Parts: sequence; structure tokens; C-alpha cells
Amino acid sequence: MDLPRALLWDVDGTLAETERDGHLPAFNRAFAELGLPWCWDQALYGELLHVTGGRERLLHDMATRADAPAEPAAREALARELHALKNRHYAGLVQAGGLPLRPGVRALMDECAAQGVAMGIVTTTSRSNVQALLGCHLGPQWAQRFAVVVCGEDVERKKPDPQAYALALQMLGLTPGEAVALEDSPAGVAAARAAGVPVLLTPSAYFPDSGLAGVLARGPGLQHRNGWQPCLAEAGGDGGSGGVHLDDIRAWCRLQPPAPAAGVKEVCSPSP
Repeated sequence: MDLPRALLWDVDGTLAETERDGHLPAFNRAFAELGLPWCWDQALYGELLHVTGGRERLLHDMATRADAPAEPAAREALARELHALKNRHYAGLVQAGGLPLRPGVRALMDECAAQGVAMGIVTTTSRSNVQALLGCHLGPQWAQRFAVVVCGEDVERKKPDPQAYALALQMLGLTPGEAVALEDSPAGVAAARAAGVPVLLTPSAYFPDSGLAGVLARGPGLQHRNGWQPCLAEAGGDGGSGGVHLDDIRAWCRLQPPAPAAGVKEVCSPSP
């Protein structure tokens, strides 16, 4: 049996550069709409991304602000209101065409559909955000392309906790080694690996230096063949043209059988 039987896609940063180009400007629009004198720049938002979850991020930031509500209940209420406004502005940015899928994503999805490899969404962002992004790019029936969709509302603990991946595997009826996760960040890698799922890592704008520890393969993006570790040439690919294909992922699985504590040996240097 060829592995993987399923590809499990993260959303933010993996399917699209949603944090930099979507969530950050949407948060700032929400602040402005409520008349708050707050504005997150890219550097601050990069620090806040170490806190998983938009509402949680807001609460973390408010804890540092003298002009935030003092009472925990009022702070929670404001965070929920801001988060709802942010999601509305995010959907508007998506509909305006401001959040294209990362190159190579749609091609690999189409290849999965053509070859009968199941796909899942495993994210701790909200279902409304997933609906906005994938409804725009894959159409109103987008959910039919995925055997399972696990979102933030479906779990109590967000990444790097493995709960979302464990739930997806349970719903699919698969063992961890029968799936491969696609992630962009250390928290996502940690969540997948804690569930025993091997990871393809394509770092996003906010996580360019995400390391190799524990991943099946790491590369600059699904549209590239150069720059992957292990090299695609050694994994049976053409070494230079096109993007990442299912056969490449199958070859990585054969080259480096997943193990909870195993890393991937660096066999070449990434492209500059």
C-alpha cells in the first residue's frame, strides 16, 4: 500500500499567506472600527503569533495595555467583539482577491483528487475563516473535496497541542503513519508530530527559519523542486522543474519512515 493515504492541510500560512496579508490588516481594521487607538505592526504581530488563536492573541495583547479594560469579563467581551469584527474584515479581504493560495497548493490538491488520495483540513482557525478562504478559491462546494474538516471550534486545545490532528485521524479511521501533514510553523509541526503524523514543512513569511527537527521534508514551497531537504532528485523527482507531486511525497515516506523522535537527515543545501 502506497503511503500516504491522506494529506492533512493546515490553513493559515500553509494554504495562503493569511497572517501577513489577511489577519493582520483585518485586526487593525477591527481596532479602527471600534475607535481603539491600537495598531499592530508586522513585528508585533510576529511576536503575537506565538500565541495560538486570534481571541487568545487579543487577550494576551490587552494584558500589556493600560488602556484595555481592567476587568477580566470586560476584556473577554471586547476580545470576542474584536475577533468577530476581524473575521468579517478578513472575509472581505479574501473576497477582494487579496489572499491567493500559495503557489503549488491547488495543483497538489487536484492531484490528490485525481488519484483518490483523501484530504483533510486540520486547523485551529475558525470555520468562518476557512469557509471564506476555500469558498473563494474552490467554490461553494469546497468542503466536498475534504474527507474531514477540523477547525478551532472542534477542539478545546489549539496547536501546538495535538488534539486537532488526533481528532482528524479518528474521524478518518487512519493511523498516524498513514497520513502526512502540511504545515508552515513550529506550533503546527509540534502538533502534528505529537500526534505521530509526519510533516511536510513549507515555512511561511512569519516563520522563515522553521527548522528540520522531526519533519519528513522541508522546502521553500510546493511550486519548487529545488531547495527541498531531502532533495527531490534523490526522491525520484525531476530535480529542477515543476512542483512537488504525490510521487515525491510517497518517495519521502519510503526514504524516511516516520518515527516520533526521528529527524530528517540533511542531504543537500536549500536554494538561496
